[in-house]
Parts: sequence; structure tokens; C-alpha cells
Amino acid sequence: MATDVRAKQASAERAADLALPPRLRALLEAEYPRFSDAEMAQRRAAIGNLLAEFELDHLVYCGANRFGSAVQWLTGWPVTAEAVGVLTPKIPDALFIQHINHVPLARHLAAPAEVAWGGGSSIAAAVAALERRGAPADRVGMIGPMTFEQHAMLTARFGTIANLNRRYVRLRQIKSPEEIDWMRIGAALTDRAMAALRDGLRPGRTERDLADLVERAYIALGGTNVIHFFGVTSMSDPTLSVPTQFVANRKVNAGDAVVAEISAAFWEHPGQVLRSFAVDAEPSQLYRDLHAAADAAFDAVAAVLRDGTMPQQIIDAASVIEQAGFTIIDDLLHGYGGGYLPPVLGSRSRPSAHIPNEPLRAGMMVVIQPNVTPDGKAGVQTGELVLVTATGIEPLHAIPRGFIRV
Repeated sequence: MATDVRAKQASAERAADLALPPRLRALLEAEYPRFSDAEMAQRRAAIGNLLAEFELDHLVYCGANRFGSAVQWLTGWPVTAEAVGVLTPKIPDALFIQHINHVPLARHLAAPAEVAWGGGSSIAAAVAALERRGAPADRVGMIGPMTFEQHAMLTARFGTIANLNRRYVRLRQIKSPEEIDWMRIGAALTDRAMAALRDGLRPGRTERDLADLVERAYIALGGTNVIHFFGVTSMSDPTLSVPTQFVANRKVNAGDAVVAEISAAFWEHPGQVLRSFAVDAEPSQLYRDLHAAADAAFDAVAAVLRDGTMPQQIIDAASVIEQAGFTIIDDLLHGYGGGYLPPVLGSRSRPSAHIPNEPLRAGMMVVIQPNVTPDGKAGVQTGELVLVTATGIEPLHAIPRGFIRV
């Protein structure tokens, strides 16, 4: 009993470090946090309206290996190996899970969905559930990363399957107040991770050490890793302009620049923050100029961003990068939360594949991330997740911006 009390006290003290308001601290400290019944009903109603619009009666939604956000959004179950759900308005969902040992927890987290083991094939179990529900041909839609085999099994029995993925993405672009709250926790965990990197970064540490610092900052608070990308290179002879997606077994040296992109999540609801550091040396003139351009671009984009802003306005605002003689090597801005969402925008010198002709809307969450480079060899990172409002933006992150010497 004493050990349990001490463990709870230590957990509460770690939660207090995040400086969260009471309603968010209660979520963080819950055994398993849940969205309200009203929130879940609102999501199902949105899907019901979508089915009615396309003259459909049923939805199959799926995910595998932590990919496929509709499963979590509709049931509360973060996908593990595989999950296939069947949604029919006005009756409980059927959710089929792989593996069988994952079923007990899924039943707890996904209630009131009726959760069962998918047996040898979760999609076959979903087909059987649709048959029991009397699904006719050409009246079934799907959301999620479905395989060819899964799609073939559905079409063989139910004819044309309507692909609702694009419309689902539109639903996820606007966040509810409860979703925003959960992402505030994800942002606080991400800040804690970036602060741990800042405070522990020194010559002699390896990139593997940096990953350990970052994950250790949020794991004990219930956070999970989304990404921790590091780029480590000499400022005097740079060879790397952007964080890498896999950690190298390389030591940090005095005079290095370290650029980082970190996302930690609270139950699939992440923050994202990008920062640059100079290790045991002042930033070189090139790196100061790069970061000044990145900061100017962040501020210019933030100044125009609000409900009704057109994507081209964002690109135009970021032209301060090109005016300084630089370009970018990653996306300038992207939607976030429930996936890597539209709009995904580049710059004038490094355009995205498509510039949408739709305004941003209040309730969207986007990452502003100017990643400035002169030549693909040197580069800096700055940026973070923000909430679009009627009049501007609300930052989700508290960790200070700036090019920091450590």
C-alpha cells in the first residue's frame, strides 16, 4: 500500500511539472482517459451524415500497426496489430481485433462497441457482420488503409465500396474542444521532451543518448513517441540540413549544430515542436542568417494565419526566405492531429505538389515549420503546433523559440 501511494504521489508530481490546468491534469492522471459520451456521439453523427450524403448504409473502417486514425476516433482504441470495424447508424459498432490477447483491453477502451477477436481474418469477420446486418450491394463505404485483399473481399460480396477517406480527412481538420484539450497535453509532453534535449545536449553524447533523453521526458507521464528526429553536423563544414528519420550512432562535438523535430503524443494526440541548437560554440554567421530568415518566416506566416486565410497568402508571407537568398527542404506548413493533414504547403522556391484553393478555418491545428537552407548542406529548424482561431493563432507550445547555445 505504501509503495502504491508513493507511486501515485510521484506521478502527480511529474504531472504538476507540465503546468496543466485541473481539467487536463485529471485526464493525464486517469487510469485510461476517455472522451465524453457527447463527443463520441457527435463523431458518430458526423459519420452518419456522411453515409447519408453518399446514400450508404454501413461503414467499414480499419487500421494496422498504429496506423488508421478512424479506429481510435470512433472507438477510443489505438490500433495495435490490426482492427476492422463496422459502423451502422443506430446500433453498436462491431470491432474485430488482432491478436486475441489484445481483445480484453480493446473491450475496455472501445466500449460500447462490441469487440471480438477477428480470428483468421478480421475483414472476413467484418464481412460476416455486414451480412448479419443485411447490407445490400453498393451501400457500403470504407475509411482507412485497406489492403488489396481486404478490398477484394468486400467488393466480391457487396459490390462497389465507396472510398470516404478524403471526406474523413476533412472531418478531422477541424478539432473539437475536447480534441484540442487532449492535444494540449500532447504539446506539453513534447515541450518537456525538447527541454530535456536542450538541457542534456553536450559534446560526447551520441544521437542514441539524445533519443533516450527525449523519450525519458514523457514516458513516465503516459506519453508515447511519434517522432524524434535529429540532425547533427559541424557548423564550420556542414553536410546535413535537416533532421534524419533514424538515429545514427554518432557523437555530438563542440561546434556542431543540432536541429530537432519532436512529437510526443497523449493517446494519439500529439504536439510538434522544432528547434535548433549550437553546441559549445556561438552560432556561425551562416547559421545566424539562416535562423533569422526562419524566424522572420514564422512570424510572417503567424501574422496572416486566421480563419479565412488562403494558402497562397501563407506562401506569399514566407517569401522572406527567398528574399534572404534561401529556400526550404521540408514542408513549410501542414495540418496535424489525426494524421498529416491538409493543407500541406511549400514555399515559392520549393512548392508543394498542390496548393489548395480553400481557406483555413478556425479549429484547424497546423504546424508552422520554416526549415531554411542555402544549399541542402546547412539548415535550421524552428516551428511548432498552433491552433487557428477566428482572429489569429493560439500557440500550443510554451518552450521558447530561438537559436540556443548549449
